[in-house]
Amino acid sequence: MQITPKENEGLKKTFTVTVPAADLEAKRDERLKEVGRDLKLPGFRPGKVPAAVVKQRFGEQAEAEALDKALQESFSKILQENDLRPATQPQVSVSEENTGRGGKDLTFDLSFEVVPAIDVPDMNGVALERKVATVTDDVLDKMLADIASRQKRFEDLNEDRPATKDDVLNVDFEGKLDGKPFEGGAAKGVDVELNGEGFIPGFAEGMVGMKPGEERTINVKFPADYPAPNLAGKDATFDIKAHGLKKAAEAKVDDELAKSLGLESLEKMKELLKIRAEHTHQELSQQRLKRSLLDELAKKADFEVPQGLLDAEFEQIWQSVEAEHKMGRLSEEEEKKYGEDLKKDYRAIAKRRVRLGLLLSEIAHKEGIEVSQEELARAVQQEAQRYPGQEKQVLEFFTKNPQAIAGLRGPLLEEKVIDHLLKQAKVEDKEVTPEELSDLSDMDKEAA
Repeated sequence: MQITPKENEGLKKTFTVTVPAADLEAKRDERLKEVGRDLKLPGFRPGKVPAAVVKQRFGEQAEAEALDKALQESFSKILQENDLRPATQPQVSVSEENTGRGGKDLTFDLSFEVVPAIDVPDMNGVALERKVATVTDDVLDKMLADIASRQKRFEDLNEDRPATKDDVLNVDFEGKLDGKPFEGGAAKGVDVELNGEGFIPGFAEGMVGMKPGEERTINVKFPADYPAPNLAGKDATFDIKAHGLKKAAEAKVDDELAKSLGLESLEKMKELLKIRAEHTHQELSQQRLKRSLLDELAKKADFEVPQGLLDAEFEQIWQSVEAEHKMGRLSEEEEKKYGEDLKKDYRAIAKRRVRLGLLLSEIAHKEGIEVSQEELARAVQQEAQRYPGQEKQVLEFFTKNPQAIAGLRGPLLEEKVIDHLLKQAKVEDKEVTPEELSDLSDMDKEAA
């Protein structure tokens, strides 16, 4: 096997490889012998099929496998002899003349990108701020009031009068586009709070003044970001038939509320809410702390990024952006920039993510941080638990798809590296309100 460097530009490497026909033939014959040892054909004893018959039936397959083996061996040899760490899978370009078939040598170019030289920054003593929030009695009272308001009941009002904005009106409705009913636009016996803001501006407001037994057609316009694409931004009508007036019963925070939710008492409900809130606060606090660490790393990371990795990351991000665009879920600012301007923004995000990923991987490499089989097994179990009733199918999927398990390794490794770096940093707690902790508006989409 002859290997010759052809291109060495930046992170891209290209080598020309020539594998003599005799080597290919030896690999093919070796493969045919392996097949012949266990081959069972009618008229022959197992493993005693003549070589000529084996070659006739499996020669083409063995030749293809010999070519593939030559490619793999040459790539491994290139990496080992040149001390290279590949960042992308190799692209193969086979010579039109030397294809490795019909007794000819095999000549091909192997092109790939390598991991850049990365200087690992010293994060020892880096100052980081961890935002923390206490679950006070006031916080719990607000949570309980919110729960009570969502559990409110409606009581009938035996009054024959026009509905006001403070009433609840029980109605049947049917929505139409261009005079034709649309799917999911009709319902019967629905309680509508006339002072509430629904998904469709003007829907509830249009019923103010209706009396029980009255029918009315109201005009509405669906918001541009309405979840159903076929309705977003469209003008529509709703035929309304009012049945009766109701009022919302007072939302009480008491033992009855707790029991209606399957709990023993209000006190027990408070205990569980506090535990849940503290857990949520801890997760948010840690999420923000990790983001701060990544921001510090990003400031110190300045190295070339493999184009192939950047392109792949951007394509993955942009597919999600396009899907959000089609469903009308992009922000108003992003909709205005949709196109090349927005692509530029997301390409910068992709570059940050790739750069941070490479840096975290390099830190893991130098610090000897690895993901154990036990940790992978736990991750698979946790993934299965996300699908109650389908755990067995999920576990079978991972068993049959090793690449899926490999997909769990990357995030696990990054988490271990981040935890390692946080132990080196100087972290100070800062008390904030629960609202400030929950406000993620300052954590943009660049988070890795």
